[in-house]
Amino acid sequence: MPHAFPRAALILLLAAGLPVGVARAQSPPAPQPAEDPQKAQEERLRKLEEEVQALKAAQAAPRAEAPPLGGAGGSAAKALNPDISLNGDFRGSVGRNDVRPVPGLEMHEAELGLQSVIDPYSRGDVFLSFGDGGVSVEEAFVTLTALPGEFVARVGKLRAAFGKVNATHNHALPWTDRPLVTENLVNGEDGISDMGLSVSRILPAPGDLFLEATAQVFRGDSGDLFKSSRKNDLSFVGHLRGYEDLTENTNLELGYSYAQGHNDLGHDFLTKLHGVDVSLRWKPLRRSIYNSLLWRTELVWSRRDQLPVQQRAFGFYSSLEYRLDQRWTLGGRYDWSERAAQSSQLDRGASALLTYWMSEFSQVRGQYRFTRYDGHQDASELRLQLVFVLGAHGAHPF
Repeated sequence: MPHAFPRAALILLLAAGLPVGVARAQSPPAPQPAEDPQKAQEERLRKLEEEVQALKAAQAAPRAEAPPLGGAGGSAAKALNPDISLNGDFRGSVGRNDVRPVPGLEMHEAELGLQSVIDPYSRGDVFLSFGDGGVSVEEAFVTLTALPGEFVARVGKLRAAFGKVNATHNHALPWTDRPLVTENLVNGEDGISDMGLSVSRILPAPGDLFLEATAQVFRGDSGDLFKSSRKNDLSFVGHLRGYEDLTENTNLELGYSYAQGHNDLGHDFLTKLHGVDVSLRWKPLRRSIYNSLLWRTELVWSRRDQLPVQQRAFGFYSSLEYRLDQRWTLGGRYDWSERAAQSSQLDRGASALLTYWMSEFSQVRGQYRFTRYDGHQDASELRLQLVFVLGAHGAHPF
C-alpha cells in the first residue's frame, strides 16, 4: 500500500501528459517569415550582371591577342587593296553562218577588273581580258582628276570615245554581238582601242544642257582600221556630246564623233570616220526597275584612201529595248552597212532579243539574228549568252 500512491500518481501524470504530446506532434509548423520580393529581384539582377561582365571579358580577350595583319594593320591593309571584279561572258550558237561563223560553245571572255584611287590627284583602272586567244589588255589607264581648268585626262590604253558602242565593253552590251556597222567600218569587236592620251572637259552651255568635249590622240594602231607605219603616224579621235532632260522621266543624248588615222596601205593613205549617235531614254522614277524604254541609233560614214579609187561607205544600226518588268527585257535591232574596203558590198540584218535578269549580277540572253551578206548570202542563227559579275563593278556610262 505505501507504494500504491507513487504508481498511481505516475499513471495519472502519463495519462494527463500523453494528450499534450500528441497534440504538439499534430499541430502545424510555425510560420516562417516571408522572403522580401524586392531583395530577391535585386539579387537576381546582381547575378545576371556578373554573368554579362564575364561574357564580355571572354569575348574581348581574343581580339586583344589577335596578331596584326601586315605592317600597317588590318584596316589600313584593306584600304590599300583595289576593287577587284570579274565579268564572265559565256556564249552558245546554233544555226548557220558561212561568212562570219562563231563557235557553238565558247567562254567568249572573262574580264578581270582592278580599280582604285591612287592618290588625291588620280585613279587607276585596269581591265584584262581572258579568252581563247589568250590574255590581252582591254584597257589600262590613269585618270588625272585634279588638273587646272577643270580638265580631266586619261593616259594609257583605252577605248576611244567614238560613238556609243565603241567605248562599251562586251559584257555591258545589250546584244550578244556588235552591230554590222561596227564590224564593217569600226574594226569589229576590238574597235578603236590603242595606247594614247585623252583630255575631256565639260563646256558651258545654256539652260540645263550638259555638254562635254573629248579629244584623244593614239599611237595609230587599231587592228585593220588604223595602222602606224612610222613613229609619227598617229591617229586622232574627237567626240562632242550633249545631254538634256526633256521631262522628269525622259532624256535625250546626241553625239558627234570624228576619227582619223593611217590605214594598212601605208603612210600616204588615210581612213577618216564621221559618226552621229542618238539615244532617247524613258525611265519613270517611281517604276524605274520595272519599266523603261531605250532607243539608240548610230550612223557612221567612212572614207578610206586606197587604189585605184577612194572608198566611201556608210552604215548604221537602230535598236530598241523595253523593260517589261523587273526580270524581262524585250529588244530588237536593225543593221545596214556597206564595207569599208569595198563599198559596193552591202550587209543587212535584223535581230530579236529577250533578256532575263536573274539579278543585277547575272543575266541570260537569247538573240535570233538574220543576216544577208553582200545581198545574197543568208545566215540564220540563234545566239545565247550568260553574263555574270563577281565582285565590285561600277556602273557603265549611259
